[in-house]
Amino acid sequence: MNQHTFNVLEIQEIKKEIAEFALTNEGKEKIFNLTPSTHVKQIEAWLDEVTEAVEVLMKSSSVPVHGLGGMEQLLSKLNKGTALRPEQLSKLHEFLDCCGKMRRFMKDKVYYAPRVTSYVEVIEDLPELEREIIRCIRNGRVDDYASKDLLKIRKQIAIYEDRLKEKTLQLIRSNKYKTYLQENVVSQRDGRYVIPIKKEYRNKIKGTVLDTSASGSTLFIEPEEIAHYQEQLTWLLADEDVEVQKVLSYLTGLVEEKEQPLLLAIETMVHYDFLFAKAKYSRSINGVKVQVNDEQQIKLIQAKHPLLGDKAVPLTVEMYDGQNALVITGPNTGGKTVTIKTVGLLTLMVQYGLHIPADKESNLSIFQRILVDIGDGQSITENLSTFSSRIVNIIEILKETNDQTLVLLDELGSGTDPGEGMGLATAILEQLFNKGATLLATTHYSEIKEFAEEHPGFINGSMEFDLNSLSPTYRLTIGRGGESQAFAIALKLGIHPKIIERAHQVTYKEVTSYPNKESDSWKLKELEKQIIVNKYRNRKKSVLPEVKIPVYYQGDNVKISPTNEFGIVYSGPDQTGNYIVQVKGVKISVNHKRIELYIAANDLYPDDYDYDIIFQSKENRKKSKIISKRHDGDIIIEHLEN
Repeated sequence: MNQHTFNVLEIQEIKKEIAEFALTNEGKEKIFNLTPSTHVKQIEAWLDEVTEAVEVLMKSSSVPVHGLGGMEQLLSKLNKGTALRPEQLSKLHEFLDCCGKMRRFMKDKVYYAPRVTSYVEVIEDLPELEREIIRCIRNGRVDDYASKDLLKIRKQIAIYEDRLKEKTLQLIRSNKYKTYLQENVVSQRDGRYVIPIKKEYRNKIKGTVLDTSASGSTLFIEPEEIAHYQEQLTWLLADEDVEVQKVLSYLTGLVEEKEQPLLLAIETMVHYDFLFAKAKYSRSINGVKVQVNDEQQIKLIQAKHPLLGDKAVPLTVEMYDGQNALVITGPNTGGKTVTIKTVGLLTLMVQYGLHIPADKESNLSIFQRILVDIGDGQSITENLSTFSSRIVNIIEILKETNDQTLVLLDELGSGTDPGEGMGLATAILEQLFNKGATLLATTHYSEIKEFAEEHPGFINGSMEFDLNSLSPTYRLTIGRGGESQAFAIALKLGIHPKIIERAHQVTYKEVTSYPNKESDSWKLKELEKQIIVNKYRNRKKSVLPEVKIPVYYQGDNVKISPTNEFGIVYSGPDQTGNYIVQVKGVKISVNHKRIELYIAANDLYPDDYDYDIIFQSKENRKKSKIISKRHDGDIIIEHLEN
């Protein structure tokens, strides 16, 4: 696979939609890191996983996948000589609780989801670690009862804080400080108690200035009388911090002992998030598990392009029994490109282990490579035209293609001279087929449609067009090429049949009739305006050059283009220049422009040669011989000329 294929088939958009269902960043990351497999057994196992996960969701849509956020980053800090913080330990406890819920959730699902439920068995139950974390950590901090020493220190801290507050309040209420105070409040600076003193009374108060107001008129002083209590409290707070670190180090040590089980639990929970995101996506697109094979067989039934939603028209396509090249014709905007992109994208999704929106009887082949040439690949930076850039891409496809490759080609040969483009497209298709590729190609060239009809392994397909509504139906029909709808559409829109008859003659070198089905007299009058020319009577009448019809004689051996077949002239020409030519025992009408003399009859046969030997059956010649001798009313000779 290559990045160009992923971009054109828009697999990244599918990943984005799946990631929306993931509950954790780790699960989303795993989805975006998905890579396709080329192993049938592995793909089948992935598809079975998703099928079981969908079954679980149908029974209970709320899967306990949470608490994973930041866990991998948390465990990466272990064995680095630093203790985990209280909030990190709380997060770990939340994760362990989530693991417990997952074990209980999966307990009764084992019968219909054996594979999915088996994963929970690798998540080890860690009750001791859970108990210690919940005992020591509460409300985001180390609890008082985490250790006896910590409880003792915090009780002392509480006593000293009360004494300090009481002593400070006594000071601001005393007459000694009343005159010097800016206001009767107690505040703290850097955890130490201070009182607000007017700047001009700084020398009246013994103590340390810890802060100044913005205006500079107020000084925040720690009075000398409370300094002793403040120092004692500072020492106790330092002791508290040491004891808290002891508790955190103890808990971190317990976590480090269980590092491997925790890593395995995280990996399993991430996989559950990843798996159930795929299952939720499957339900959102009505996806199913389809069969897979490695025999280049494609069978898609009622399949839809997952990015088109309700607008998608169901697609049915089957390619097997050696028919590995599908050539699709049809009008512009008829859905040809969407059709081949749907086949490519759904094949790729299956190789990612994803359900697809199709009938469960569908069966897709697994390919080592999916190579595409779809859309305008014009490169401004490399100064390449659309045609040139696409040929560069085709060259790479030709290099990389083997018998395990799916190749998708859109409007092959377009962007250049139609004649040369058709020839090049045909040669490329033939070479890719000879290399063993499975091919889906779209084209406007009728010659490629004819090529597909004549070559084993190729099948034609066409996109339907509704002539009543003059719009495509976006439905694919396998087994026949699409007919040109230009003349039919033009007639439907009101072009005069005479103009279409002339167009047909120019295009197909033959005369045919397009009846005028209009019965309304007013509309007929309007229709005739298209071909009335008398308003230009002063214009010099153009004279069409006389077309010289070459003369061929019965028995002439001629070469017919574009098929390069050989035939024998039987009769002709008629007034439009058509000859009756016998090709492989069948008489057909061929316009003189498609005939070229190969060997003249007088160079092949003697002057008295009986041409009935060539053109009539043995039985008819017998009957002619009898009639030449006597009359027999029971003998009937049938001459079939076309």
